[in-house]
Amino acid sequence: MLNAMEQALGPFFASGAVAFVLVGLAEIGDKSQLVCMSLAARYRPLPVLAGAALAFAALSAMAVLFGAAAAAWLPGWLIGLLVAVLFIAFGLHALRQGFRPGQTDGCDEPGGGRNAFLTTLAIIFVAEFGDKTQIATAGLGAAGHPTAVWAGATLGTTAVAGLAILAGSTILRRLPINLLHRLSGALFLALGALALLSVWMTGKAA
Repeated sequence: MLNAMEQALGPFFASGAVAFVLVGLAEIGDKSQLVCMSLAARYRPLPVLAGAALAFAALSAMAVLFGAAAAAWLPGWLIGLLVAVLFIAFGLHALRQGFRPGQTDGCDEPGGGRNAFLTTLAIIFVAEFGDKTQIATAGLGAAGHPTAVWAGATLGTTAVAGLAILAGSTILRRLPINLLHRLSGALFLALGALALLSVWMTGKAA
């Protein structure tokens, strides 16, 4: 596939196009989409998109620069534990907001944009560290033009996140804010439980 596109587009653009398509498709249905959708339902879409884009750009750069070795910097169980802690902490925070009387829209909270940006950045960076998209980006970076692969992978993952943010900021935003907080909290607690289960299964297998 890469050789055929190189003949049509040239090595640079071919590497970027392949990374955009393959990495973007690999990201569809991933947990990062659920994170973006949930946050966009509570906060303004732009800070969520900015946080996601920066996280994906950093992850893609690490993959291209250091290859699959980037995923081995930290033990897999530690990454999983960090993901679980982040998900559970955010889930509990959302549930607490969901059961407050007279809760207003999260988009109008003071510092909501900054909180949305930092929360999205932290959760996606940790959750996607060493994930399949980063490994795929590392492989493509070794086979094609590194800068083009970085750009294509970043744009691909950000585009998929953008679709989730669009859904969260339009469809889900129609629900009552208290219900949104509760649904968001339940979702993050479920993701946290799955992350803990994954850590436990990994340790059991070892």
